[in-house]
Amino acid sequence: MTTRELGASGLMTPPLVLGGNVFGWTADKAASFRILDRFVDAGGAMIDTADVYSAWVPAHRGGESESIIGEWLRSSGKRDKVLIATKVGMLDGEGGSKLAPARIAAAAEASLARLGVDTIDLYFAHQDDEDVPQAEVLAAFDRLIKAGKVRALGASNFHAMRLKSALDVATREGLPHYRVLQPEYNLVSRHKFEGELQDLCVTHNIGVIPYYGLASGFLTGKYRSEADFGKSVRGGRMAALLDGKGGAVLAAMDEVAAETGASLAQIALAWLAAQDGVTAPIASATSIAQLDELVGAWEVELTREQLDRLTAAGA
Repeated sequence: MTTRELGASGLMTPPLVLGGNVFGWTADKAASFRILDRFVDAGGAMIDTADVYSAWVPAHRGGESESIIGEWLRSSGKRDKVLIATKVGMLDGEGGSKLAPARIAAAAEASLARLGVDTIDLYFAHQDDEDVPQAEVLAAFDRLIKAGKVRALGASNFHAMRLKSALDVATREGLPHYRVLQPEYNLVSRHKFEGELQDLCVTHNIGVIPYYGLASGFLTGKYRSEADFGKSVRGGRMAALLDGKGGAVLAAMDEVAAETGASLAQIALAWLAAQDGVTAPIASATSIAQLDELVGAWEVELTREQLDRLTAAGA
């Protein structure tokens, strides 16, 4: 199992980042602890979360995932074995909303407290905020870096034009650059990353850790007909994928699975990890069995012909 440089961030990770969106939602504390322990024991290094996880759940306010990760860090003593990535920009609260400088400062303190750490290894702007000048956003992040509270910066859900603008502002004003991008990207959802945004990341050595690497479970092969949509809380999203190019993608994945012995989830993650600019896809697990399958993607090596066949199926 090899590690990869995460762009110019100074951070390194194996070709899989563990998604923390399920912690405190579809994985309770006990299950979350087991998954986190197994991930680290398998050689995993980066855990991705956000202050907004899981505010969409009734009676939740956000911060539930960070709190569970913080409890696990304290009880396990494994802080020095993992990198923690979290985000600001979707959960309103003290200091305002989105990426207002005062909001960034307050949100960072709240995340640090929930996580129980002195430093956030990778801090993302969770979404763009065109209401705040980018120089002010980057200056707020700069203060956190200079205070030792953040190591590196990332941008999530940014369009190419706005990411390029942020890079230009950072260079002109002597402010920190976004070193990592977290876009939506997978075999059946490629338009938000491929093209100008991907080229920008490659040119500027911005590490990419895509989310929805398994398309909310579609690319596991779990949803192959309308009868399957009731299998999870995410099933309602699958009709559009199945009616579109999803069927062709699953057929190509089935062929590659037969050739390699790898599962569909492993194939989907291995395809992502092989794309230009991508350092490591993000994927989450709610059980040890799922986690073991995900980390097994580290060992899957697809041939160029197999990668091209999968790419063509989703084009």
